[in-house]
Amino acid sequence: MGRNQKQILVGLAAAMVLGLVVYMRLWIIDYSMSTDEAELLRRQFDLANREAMDESAEWRRMYDHELDRANSCNSELNKLKESFEKVGDVARINQKLTNLQEENAALRKEVDALQPRLEAEKSRCGSQ
Repeated sequence: MGRNQKQILVGLAAAMVLGLVVYMRLWIIDYSMSTDEAELLRRQFDLANREAMDESAEWRRMYDHELDRANSCNSELNKLKESFEKVGDVARINQKLTNLQEENAALRKEVDALQPRLEAEKSRCGSQ
């Protein structure tokens, strides 16, 4: 029985060594696959990052374009407001001018009506 037990232990030790060798071989294969997968993932991430940066730049360009359009529209609107205010000023000035002309015409009528009275008063004062 001693010899049989020794053979079993040697066989078990050889099986363990072979198992360890197979395990290490599988671990090395898995590690190289993991390294390749990590490289692939890094490349995919870099590609996705570049695409995101490109898309971000495109959105920024569109934003800048729309901002320029909005600013130009805003400046045109301000110019139109100023011109309408000037037109309003012109209309107000024209209204004042019309009122002054009407007032002037009314005053001329009063002067024309008072002119004969003035002449009458002058002639009355001159005859005394």
